[in-house]
Amino acid sequence: MFTEVLVGLVIAGLIFFLVQRSKKQVLTTEDGWWGAGAAPDDGEDPTIRPFKVTTSDEELEDLYRRIDQTRSVPSLEDSQFNYGFNSQYLEKVVSYWRHDFDWRRQVDKLNQYPHFKTNIEGIDVHYVHVKPKNLPEGTSVVPLIMVHGWPGSFYEFYGMIPLLTEPSDQHELVFEVVCPSIPGYGYSEAPYKKGFDTVSAARVFHKLMRRLGFQQFYAHGGDWGSIITTNMAQMEPKIVKGLHVNFAPPANVGLPIGLSIMLGRRFPKMFGFTDMDVQRLYPCMEKLVVESIKESGYMHIQATKPDTVGRGLNDSPVGLAAYILEKFSTWTNHDFRNLDDGGLTRNFSLGDLLTNVMIYWTSGCIISSMRFYKESFSQGLNQPHAKIPVHVPTGFACFPNELLHTPKLWVKQKYHQLKTFTPMARGGHFAAMEEPQLMAQDIHNFAKTLEKKK
Repeated sequence: MFTEVLVGLVIAGLIFFLVQRSKKQVLTTEDGWWGAGAAPDDGEDPTIRPFKVTTSDEELEDLYRRIDQTRSVPSLEDSQFNYGFNSQYLEKVVSYWRHDFDWRRQVDKLNQYPHFKTNIEGIDVHYVHVKPKNLPEGTSVVPLIMVHGWPGSFYEFYGMIPLLTEPSDQHELVFEVVCPSIPGYGYSEAPYKKGFDTVSAARVFHKLMRRLGFQQFYAHGGDWGSIITTNMAQMEPKIVKGLHVNFAPPANVGLPIGLSIMLGRRFPKMFGFTDMDVQRLYPCMEKLVVESIKESGYMHIQATKPDTVGRGLNDSPVGLAAYILEKFSTWTNHDFRNLDDGGLTRNFSLGDLLTNVMIYWTSGCIISSMRFYKESFSQGLNQPHAKIPVHVPTGFACFPNELLHTPKLWVKQKYHQLKTFTPMARGGHFAAMEEPQLMAQDIHNFAKTLEKKK
């Protein structure tokens, strides 16, 4: 009798374990209030208001005065960008900014697409909303939210928007695009309270898409945007129809990833490693540890005491430009550290780079954007969303010069329904801005795979 009972308990336990394991975990979250003071009794105002980027003579005069009064410091001899932004080249960038860059013209460029604001959880959320026009018969329209990272902005996607929203002979579907600014970035209001992290941003953006009337939508992100959209997929897997990302650092180094690091160089086929994987990962101490340390000092500052350095950057436009543009150099290609000009204009124009800087400068958002690191890392690296896999169909664009290379095996540990994995021909961390055609094409291909239009 005892044996039968024991066997029955073991079988029941095994069944319970398998049932629990088969359940797809969902990221749970509670509504927040990020506005000043207590939440009003009558709730938030759901009104959607048109918004335009503006400037003024006073704003430009203040900028020029601060630029003119900057105190330059010579770089060390033969240092290139290895100590940060090279001062000699910075003088050229600042001269262009002061004498040739036309912010009023760029403001008109920003306003070529419709901008809006709406209040969600107590703060005004800014977004660009572009609907396709003049559609030929038989063209399908699918909604797509695209989320930026740091130190980027919604402007990163301006080169992609026409490629996604304007129909062509090549594509049978087009996108209705929504590009929000993360709260605390650009023209979105900054939270007034502690704790606004990626999960909070994901919840706010779900509310935004519901307010716009979308029952299902696709999502794309890079940098912070990839984590925010991943959180969106974890929260509402039936609402996020498909997730496309180009940045997927492993949240947890489990057994498959650990074994692949130890044995992948010698047995690459065992882990599905390509020649590119081996080249980008090994020697792993240099590629995964030393390289990460070289490029992560900013992260430690922003995850601990963002307000201190942020105050200086918010006062100095030249300091702000150096801090932001150095990332657009090294994160595009780490070999650019060895160039006198940081390779800055090999993949971007100074006009576009300074437009992104000006979004930070004119909105005064650098401190609140840096706080996002402290809020997102304050609970450690083992937060609930780091442990929950993504069961939404996912596409991954693997750009060769991304900060942390992520082989297909690693991506699949988090994204269990990986439908497309595309090794890209070129591009780095700011791929949407650097290679808009490659990124837009990959999003098209991914969506067509799910829409069964290939």
